[in-house]
Amino acid sequence: MKQIVQDQRLLDKRLVVFIVAIAVWLNWLFILSPNTAFATLFENWEIALTMAFGSIVAGATSVGGGAVAFPVFTKVLEISPDDAKAFSLAIQSVGMSAAAITIIVNKITVDWKIIRWGSLGGLIGIWLGLGHFSSVFTPSLTKFSFTLILSSFALVLLFTNQSDRRCHSNVPIWTLREQSIVLGTSIFGGVMSGLVGNGIDIVVFAIMVLLFRINEKVATPTSVILMAINAFSGLVLEQFVFQSFVEPASSYFVAAIPVVVVGAPLGALLCQRLSRQTIVNILVSLIAIEFFSSMLLIPLHFSTLLIGIGILLVFSFLNYRMYQSEYYDRPVNSDSEDIALTVEPVTVYTR
Repeated sequence: MKQIVQDQRLLDKRLVVFIVAIAVWLNWLFILSPNTAFATLFENWEIALTMAFGSIVAGATSVGGGAVAFPVFTKVLEISPDDAKAFSLAIQSVGMSAAAITIIVNKITVDWKIIRWGSLGGLIGIWLGLGHFSSVFTPSLTKFSFTLILSSFALVLLFTNQSDRRCHSNVPIWTLREQSIVLGTSIFGGVMSGLVGNGIDIVVFAIMVLLFRINEKVATPTSVILMAINAFSGLVLEQFVFQSFVEPASSYFVAAIPVVVVGAPLGALLCQRLSRQTIVNILVSLIAIEFFSSMLLIPLHFSTLLIGIGILLVFSFLNYRMYQSEYYDRPVNSDSEDIALTVEPVTVYTR
């Protein structure tokens, strides 16, 4: 009987992915017309093939599909970093949204408090990133800086998982302090999304795991939904406010839609079947790929290297300080709503 119930649940999960994919495919064909849709797909088949794997990575981890797409796009397909960024942000509005629907329908555990406050900060940040900071910083500097921010998080995450540690199902304390932390972090993450195509997912994931001690199996789908909202906001801003979503990025976007709408939801389901430690190992490996590909592909001047070293040291220190904090390790024994405190009693020890 137990096996029958498990098989039925697995079938239901697969059915959600199928229904979402069919709905998107039909709209894709109706809006573009079958001739235009398939012609664009065949013309840009390399993009679709790359995103077949990249979308699974995006749905299963908080690092996004950029770790796969960026080196292939810039080195193999010779796509400019600006076009790669515009495409990355746009396609996540479809792929991550499909993954988010799958997560919600299958009632996968997420922290909605972080999603609400993170979405607000992300909207502010991505508006700043797209409209104000994108013309200030060079593409090489922004991409290299983001890679080193990721690398600093990976180093600390790898160190923290050498022994058992306490994990929560979501933020154990929710006051003005936590709201401010999530809001400020998501503004910074939104700026990074506007500059390099993704960012809010991994920086908010970092504070969830290192500071708030949230289990990676909860933090990952939370970051996926957050990135879906941020990417959709970015696409709307690019298309209707800044009018920066143009060819060839728009054609790449059209070609990848039917692929990512399947890959990202499958990645989200895959995440739930993996152990927490396996998710950590995959995440660290992807960041390592991001780091070495950026070192090889990005033109690095002496000043860029100096700035990069400074960023790596600063963010490594900040991440390690979050890890050292024991504030959220303490179990809280009050559920008083009068002080805006939300207590999540489920606390587990896991590796």
